[in-house]
Amino acid sequence: MKPVRFSLRQLEYFVAIADAGTLSKAAERLHVSQPSLSAALTDLERALDVQLAVRRKAHGVTLTPSGAQVLRYARDLLQRAEDLKSVASGGDALTGTLSLGCYVTLAPTALPSLLEGFTDLYPGVTIDFTEGTQDVLQRLLLGGELDLAILYDMEVMPEMARAVIETRRPHILLPADHRLADANAVSLADLAEEPMILLNAPPSSHNTLRIFERFDVTPNVRYRPKTFELTRALVGHGMGYALLVQRPANDRTYEGHQVIIKEIAEPVDEYRILVAWPKGMSLNRRAQAFVDYCRQRPSDTAQD
Repeated sequence: MKPVRFSLRQLEYFVAIADAGTLSKAAERLHVSQPSLSAALTDLERALDVQLAVRRKAHGVTLTPSGAQVLRYARDLLQRAEDLKSVASGGDALTGTLSLGCYVTLAPTALPSLLEGFTDLYPGVTIDFTEGTQDVLQRLLLGGELDLAILYDMEVMPEMARAVIETRRPHILLPADHRLADANAVSLADLAEEPMILLNAPPSSHNTLRIFERFDVTPNVRYRPKTFELTRALVGHGMGYALLVQRPANDRTYEGHQVIIKEIAEPVDEYRILVAWPKGMSLNRRAQAFVDYCRQRPSDTAQD
């Protein structure tokens, strides 16, 4: 085996430069001199025999395609070095930081219970979570900035490995005084002429429209809010109905208006919720423990 000619410190500096975008900002964050940082990057490029970044005065640092690929593996190596330090210092107890992403509309009902349950089991692990749209979260996964992400099984990139952790069935949300408030279930066709409030958070919005298309119903989309709570608030004001997946235990909006959940009469498919990570990237101990926890924990049917 050929000797490794680069150091973890060089990798740490390279990741800091990539995150900061400039040598000066990275040097400030790391409390080292800019020349030292620049020299470390040059030495790493020489050791790997590839240009990792283009440095331009007043324009910061831009990663080359090779640099972007190396960055992903550098993050993984640094995390595994943290695992090694943990094992060497005291055994198998998990410590360190797990970087977790969660699709923005899933976060309020899926994330808190996962965080609570996992940190009860592994109090030495700190979870640093990020909310975002599925396309953004998947880019962060591929860039090595996240270990894992909780996503809907919609428009998931083929580069992603995944494990199903839960399923949830979509429903109709109505104002409490709606004409169909007493119905056992509501047909999409019965709502076709009424104003619809479409939660505009792709890919959920795309899938919602596909549900209507499947049953040959064209919704009358009136409003396209970007947040879950604004969608509920508009329904509470009687300004339309919505098709949603998350089911908060509280039937009141922020303003105190009552909304009611109705099952969809048509045989709609359940939405699968995944924990995802890049294929070909082996999970560190914290990430593997989180995936195992998600697979083994019972579904929270109260939020389903």
